Parts: sequence; C-alpha cells; structure tokens
Amino acid sequence: MLLAAAGVPVLLAYNSAPSTTFFNQTLAIGMWGVAAWGIGQSPAMAAGASRWRLNNAPAWYVWLAVALVSLGAVLPSSAGGHAGSLAAAVVGPCLAAGVLILTGQQVAAHERGVPVGRALYVGWVAAGLASSAVALVQVFAPDSPDGNWIAHSSVAGRAVGNLRQPNHLSSVLLWAAIALVGWLEIRRHQTVSSNSSYRSMEWKQPRCLPIGTWLCMGFFIWAVVLTASRTGLVGVALLALWGLADRRLSRSSRWLLIATPVMYAIAWWGMAWWAQAAEQTFGGQQRLAEGDISGSRFRVWADALQLIAAHPWTGVGWGNFNFAWSLTPFPNRHTAFFDHTHNLPLQLAVELGVPMALLICGLLLWGLWQAWRRALAAAPAASAAGRCAVMMIVLIGLHSLLEYPLWYAYFLLPTAFVWGFALGLPPAPAPQRTSPAGESDPSPTAVTGPYAAGVSEQGGRNWPLALAGALCVAGAVFSVFDYLRVADIFEARPGAAPLEQRIEGGKHSLFFAHHAHYAAATISDTPGQEMASFDIASHHLLDTRLMMAWAKGFAEVGDLERARHLAERLREFRNPASAEFFAECDKARSEGLAPSAWPFQCTPPARTLTWQDFLPARVSAQSVQKGR
Repeated sequence: MLLAAAGVPVLLAYNSAPSTTFFNQTLAIGMWGVAAWGIGQSPAMAAGASRWRLNNAPAWYVWLAVALVSLGAVLPSSAGGHAGSLAAAVVGPCLAAGVLILTGQQVAAHERGVPVGRALYVGWVAAGLASSAVALVQVFAPDSPDGNWIAHSSVAGRAVGNLRQPNHLSSVLLWAAIALVGWLEIRRHQTVSSNSSYRSMEWKQPRCLPIGTWLCMGFFIWAVVLTASRTGLVGVALLALWGLADRRLSRSSRWLLIATPVMYAIAWWGMAWWAQAAEQTFGGQQRLAEGDISGSRFRVWADALQLIAAHPWTGVGWGNFNFAWSLTPFPNRHTAFFDHTHNLPLQLAVELGVPMALLICGLLLWGLWQAWRRALAAAPAASAAGRCAVMMIVLIGLHSLLEYPLWYAYFLLPTAFVWGFALGLPPAPAPQRTSPAGESDPSPTAVTGPYAAGVSEQGGRNWPLALAGALCVAGAVFSVFDYLRVADIFEARPGAAPLEQRIEGGKHSLFFAHHAHYAAATISDTPGQEMASFDIASHHLLDTRLMMAWAKGFAEVGDLERARHLAERLREFRNPASAEFFAECDKARSEGLAPSAWPFQCTPPARTLTWQDFLPARVSAQSVQKGR
C-alpha cells in the first residue's frame, strides 16, 4: 500500500480542466487513506499503538502547526470567510496530513515498522525511475506523448514529468535519490527479531549492485538536469552536503551522495553537447541565458515584505496574498500573476501575520529537530530509515523556500508520513548484561525490548486510525464527483446541459465553487449582475480576464472609483491580453473626446483605495449603487 501510495499519484498524466493536478492530488489522498486504513485495521500493526503513546509527544508540535494553518483558513479575515470552497480545499488536506502523521508514528512504533517503512523508499525509487523515463521521452521524443499516459512538455527542451511542472519533477527525483540511499542503508542494517530482542546483521552487497546503484543515481541526476530546475540544482548540492556530514552512512553511500554534483556537471555538459550537435533545444541553456536568476521571486518577495510591514500582526488573511498584492499599487511589479509568495515563511507571515508565522515555523523547526534526535537515538536500521526521512523533509522544506510544494497533496502527505515515522522511532534497546552463569540478564533500569517492555504482539485493531483512513478515501471519492460538476463547465460532454445551468450547478460545489464563480463572472455580457461571483472568484486568482470583467462590472453599477483602481492595477501588469481593453483610451484621444467622455479605464481614480476596499464587507449594496 505504501509503495503504491508513493509512486502512483506522481505518475498519473490524465487531467481535466480547470486543474492540471487535481486527479494526482485526489489520488494521493485516496491511496494514502487506504494505507492508513490498512495499517490501522491490521492486528499486527495495531500492537504498536500502545508503544506509540509512549513516543508521540514530539508529534504534537507538528500537529499543532498543521492545526494553526487550518484555523487560519477558516478565520473571518481569510478567504474562507466569504469563499467556503477555498477554506475547505485547505482544511481537507490538512486533516489528511494529521492522519498520515499518526500513521507514520504507528508504523515506526512497531518492531516490524522499518521493513514496512522501507516499502515507501522502494516506492519512491520506482517512481523516480518511471519519472526519469518520462523525462527522457519529453526531451528526446517531444512529439510522442499523448497527454494521457505521458504528459506533453509545455517548455521546449525541458522535462516536466506527468505532474507538468519542472520543479515538482525535480523534487520527485531528489526524493527518489534519498530513498535509494535509505533502501541501501536499511538493507545494510537488516534487523532480525527474536524473542523481543534485536541483533544486527550486516548485508553483503552483491558485486553487481554497486554498479546498478551508481547507474540508478546517475539516471535520477540526469533527469534532474533535464528539468533545468534551479531548485533541483540546489537539491543536488544538499545531497552532497548530506554525504559529507552524515558519518553514520556507509562509505559507499557517502561517496554516492558526494558524487552527485559531478554527475550533474557531466549530464549538463553531455546535454549541451547533444543540443549543439543535433541542433536541438536544451532548456538548461535557456535558463542560463535568463538575466533574473531568481525567476522574478526577488521582486515578489520585496512586494510581500511591504504587505507584511503594512499588516504585521494579523496579515492579509489566508489565501488573500494574490488578492492584496494585485490590488495594491506596485509600479515595478512583475508582469506574471503570482498567487503565492514562493516562500513558505513569507507566505505565512503575509497571510497570517508575523506572530502566527513565527509560531508555526518554530513548531515545525522544533518538530524537525526532534525527528532528527529520534533518528539518531534509534537502532541502526531504524536510524538509517529515520535519517533518510528527515532528509526528505529537509529537501521539501528547501523547495518550500522557493516554491509552494506543500500546497499539493502528493508532496504534503508523504512529508507528513515520513515526519510521523521519524518522530515515532523508539530508542535503541539498552545492552544486556551477562550473568555469571552465562545467561542474558536484562538491566533492571532498561526496557527488555526495543519498543517498550511488556507490550504484546497480539491485540485488536486501531479502529480510530482505520476510520480516519477510510474517511480520507471517502473524501477523495467525493471530491472526484464534486470536481466533475465544475469540470463540465470547461469541457462540455455529449448531452451536457446548457452552460448557464452547468455554471449554476458548479456554484454548489463544496471544494471547487470558486471555479464556477470565475466562469460566471468572466463570460457574462452584464458583469454588473455577477458582483457576488466576483467576491468569491477574486480570492482564488486575480488574472487579466477577471480584473477586466470586474472593472467593467463596477463601472456598470456606477462605482467608477473602484473600476478605475482596478484598471490602474491591471495597467501595472502590462499584459498583452489587456491591450484591447486599454486601446479604447488611444481611440478616445485620437477622436478628440473631452476627458470627461473618456472610458473609465483611461482616467485615474480620484481617491486612494486599498485592497480592503474590495472586500465584500466594504463593497455594500449601498456603496455600489451610489458609486462610493
């Protein structure tokens, strides 16, 4: 179950508008839910539940951090205050993450937990191999993908995987590299249970295995090069640092990790040579030619800091970064529409406030430190599994400083599981004394088994965990039917109802109603009658199409000041899609019209507005009618 949960969601290529990753995410929730259900209902695994209670204290830090994020999503100041689907879309995965933390702890608490957890690493190695093969097809045979089994690459010469994002593919591959080391180290420290005691047994590697291991690692690093991801390059450096710092790894594993930057350089040189010789495109060379090494993140981070300075205590509300940023004057803003700050601490600070961000980040860092301590104190095989789990967390944390991978269930749930696994690892068994008669005599102050004394292997099932896993599966199945109500809006099927009816039905979706409101707001010929839909759709993503329609809607109802403010902010984005919208201004000037007769988008607002003036509470029916 763990093997499938790790590998299958990141390999699914099929998608349907409006989200390219919905099926990957709901499949992750469903399959991890099945794994949680299976572990919870297994009598053998449930025997570790009482042991888990002895080792669960550090997990409260991570649970509390996840709970605070969920709380922030439902506070009235957040988008959840007036867009329930946006809040539900946050709370659901957070609850699933809490279940997976508990699941990982229970697996670690069981004396057969390390072999069970090893399945996760095998799953990620398999996922990495398959994703690497997909990357090769996308770069060397770009016309071959059909979009359903292998996704098309949206960028020539770059691999995007079936997740359709280069950075996501690079993190999958780097997790696979860590999992490969974890699998090798666990095998090296194979542990055998006998009469509630453990003995270590060294695993002698076959001669051919090191060659296969090096080829496998090289395959992963080559695929990372094909993504041309800057985050992937930083991740490769992290692998090398791990190899240098962790002296508990075997010598062969350390050299394997230390050599990854060399593999990266060789693969990069080889791709550059191939691109020149075959007159093909290598995306990495194009990335090097870009002047902005941050991918415009520096400008977005600077804008986010200004918003934090303006709202340091409570932030702008969860999910409101794009809303507040798009409606705040930033003359030098980047022309792309950013819906995240691309930095987890900044995202928390700008949306929940500095105090809450410090608390959440502090809890997560403390939980990470406790996980590392648990891993170091565990038995050899468990320690190897735990240290690799911590490295997976560190890697995705590093990615979270440049992107927002934890907003995706196929990264969030594995992270939660390995975090719970590392936090649930019991300490290594205390050494036993030998009595004068030569018999083993356990120390009176030490536990007689490595996972707490006197806990029977027999026992009932952990029904709360099994039920929580079943609820995750049920939620995933429900979300598919819920999503299809909205997907019908964007892709009409044979015999489908008229568009207006499909939009109205989509507005009743629990998780995706904001997509239906976006459609209602942007296709209407009379946007002034769709102001309620603008209030919801604008808190998901304000883009050119929505901003133009919203401005026209305000103009229709007589609120010219808000309409002009929206037009001014839209002008800052300098988006080609708005050229026709602003061409009316040139036309009015060329015709010699008086400024009073110019269209609203041609005149700056007479008074200063802020992003709060566009919240539903401010845009009351009376202010709209009177144009205030």
